[in-house]
Amino acid sequence: MQKILVANRGEIALRIMRTVRRMGLRSVAVYSEADRNSPHVFFADEAVCLGPAPSTQSYLNADKIIAFAKELGVDAIHPGYGFLSENAAFAKKTEEAGIIFIGPGPEAMRIMGSKLAAKECVKKYNIPMVPGTDKAIEDINVAKKIAAEIGYPIIIKASAGGGGKGMRIVEKAADLEEQMQRATSEASSSFGDGSVFIEKYFSSPRHIEIQVLADNYGNTIHLFERECSIQRRHQKVVEESPSSVLTNELRKKMGEAAVKVAASCNYKSTGTVEFLLDDKLNFYFLEMNTRLQVEHPVTEMITGIDLVEEQIKIARGEKLGFTQDDLSVNGHSLELRIYAEDPLNDFLPSTGTLTKYIRPQGEGVRVDDGYEESMAIPVYYDPMIAKLVTHGKDRADAIQKMKAAIGNYKIEGVATTLPFGLFVLEHEAFLSGKFDTQFVGKYYTPSALARNQKQQAELAAIVAVKYWLDKQKEIKPVEPVPTNWRIR
Repeated sequence: MQKILVANRGEIALRIMRTVRRMGLRSVAVYSEADRNSPHVFFADEAVCLGPAPSTQSYLNADKIIAFAKELGVDAIHPGYGFLSENAAFAKKTEEAGIIFIGPGPEAMRIMGSKLAAKECVKKYNIPMVPGTDKAIEDINVAKKIAAEIGYPIIIKASAGGGGKGMRIVEKAADLEEQMQRATSEASSSFGDGSVFIEKYFSSPRHIEIQVLADNYGNTIHLFERECSIQRRHQKVVEESPSSVLTNELRKKMGEAAVKVAASCNYKSTGTVEFLLDDKLNFYFLEMNTRLQVEHPVTEMITGIDLVEEQIKIARGEKLGFTQDDLSVNGHSLELRIYAEDPLNDFLPSTGTLTKYIRPQGEGVRVDDGYEESMAIPVYYDPMIAKLVTHGKDRADAIQKMKAAIGNYKIEGVATTLPFGLFVLEHEAFLSGKFDTQFVGKYYTPSALARNQKQQAELAAIVAVKYWLDKQKEIKPVEPVPTNWRIR
C-alpha cells in the first residue's frame, strides 16, 4: 500500500492525510467545487475535483470516486466518517475494483448498519439489550400491544437511522399512531427505508461508547470508553474520556461486551459500540458504528494510539501490535465540537466568512480543523468548523485547559458553539459529573447563556479596571532635573 485516496473533506480528510504522510505514504484528495481552496486539497500529494458542491454530485458519487482511484493508481480508499463511510455497497464496489477499503468488510457494515439486524446478530451473546422489539413493526395494533407490555414512554426508531432522524418519543398511547406514521415517513425520506421498531425510552440515560480494534487474525481489543452524553438534537457536542461514573469493574464489563459485539459480525478495523447507561449503572447495547468516530481524538489522547494508523495497518494485513493488557488510561481528555451555529438562536446554522481565525495553542491542546482565515463556511455540508481537544493529568486539569483554549480560540464572522462549550464546562452538573443526555433540556436556554456571557463580560471589565488602577499606582511623575542648558 503506497497511495491512499481520502474520500472525504475538511478536518477529517486533513487529519487522515497527516497520518498517511507520517507513515511515508502518498495521499489523494477529492473535493467539490465549493472546497477547491480547502486545506486538505493543498496538503494532499494529488487532488481531483468530483463535481459541483452538492454532496450528491460530489462526495456521495461512489462511481466517480472509484473511477478516479483506478485512474490515479490508488491502492486504498479511506472514507473518513459521514458521506460513504458506512455504505456497504461502496465498500463492496471498492473491493471489486481491486482497491482496499480501509474499514470493515461490507457484510459487517450491512449487519450493523441496520439496528434490527444488529440486535438479531448480538442477542445470542447475552449482551444486555434495551427492552423492545427485534423486528420491524408495520401494524399499529401490534405496536400498541408491545408498547403497553414494555410500558410508556417508548421510542420509535428507524432501523437504518442515525442523527435523530426517524426517531419519535411517545409518552402515551393516544399519540402512538400519529408518531409512528411520522417516524416511518421521515425514515423513508432520509434513508430510503421506512422500517421502524419500538424500544423502552429511558428519559435520562448516559450515552457511553466503547472504542474497539480488530485485526484479521482474531485479535479484538477495546480502548476504553467515551462519555458522549452532552448532546443537542441527539447530536454530540462535548465528549470526554474516561467517563466520570464508570468504575474499573463496569469499564471491564462494558469493554468485554463491546468486544463480543465486534466478534458477532466478524468485525475488522476500528469500530465503536454504543451503550445506554441508566441511573443504576445498568448498561444496554444501542448500536455499532462501523467507522472512525468524530470523537476519536479523546481516545487517542488517553491511550497514545493513532487510530487512523491502526486502521491502515489492519487494512494492509498487519496484526495488532499490542494486547488488551498493554493498554491503560493515561489522564483525561475532552473534546468540544465547534460548529458554525448560533447557540442564542436554537443552534441554527450560521453562514458567513471567517474574518478572523486564530487557533489556541499550548501543552495538551489539539485542534483538528479544515479551515483558514478568510474562508467561507459552505451551506452544503455539516457546519462543524473544528474539534477542540485537551488532555490533562486528570479531569479537572483537562477542563481548565479546555476553558483556557476556548478563551484563546478567536473566530469572527460567524456565530459558533464556543460560548456554549464554556457554559457546559462551568455548569455545576457537568463539573460534578451528575449529568445525562438531557443536560441541554434541563439546564440550557439562550437566556442562561446570555446571562453567563454578561457575567463574563462584567468580570473581564472589573479585572481590566483593577489592572489599570494598579498600574496607575506604579506610575510616578518624572521630577525635573536641573541642568546648565538654556533655551535661546
